[in-house]
Amino acid sequence: MTPFFVQIKTELGKAYDVATQIADAEIASEIYSTAGGWDLLVKFYLEDNQDVGHFINEQVHSIAGVKDTYTIVTYRAF
Repeated sequence: MTPFFVQIKTELGKAYDVATQIADAEIASEIYSTAGGWDLLVKFYLEDNQDVGHFINEQVHSIAGVKDTYTIVTYRAF
């Protein structure tokens, strides 16, 4: 499994709606509200043969209220 994080900027006033849609879709491992330049931090896992870019494009960008995303791919350090 490949873990990665996505910071999500939402339309004004839509952070809770977007978080609810992600939770309802059951595609995320964890969802957090954040302060600062981004509204949400979401942790996802994909099978090793799945493409992160296609997943973000098809599963995250298609959610109503998502304005921008920043993807952080993680690697096993130890």
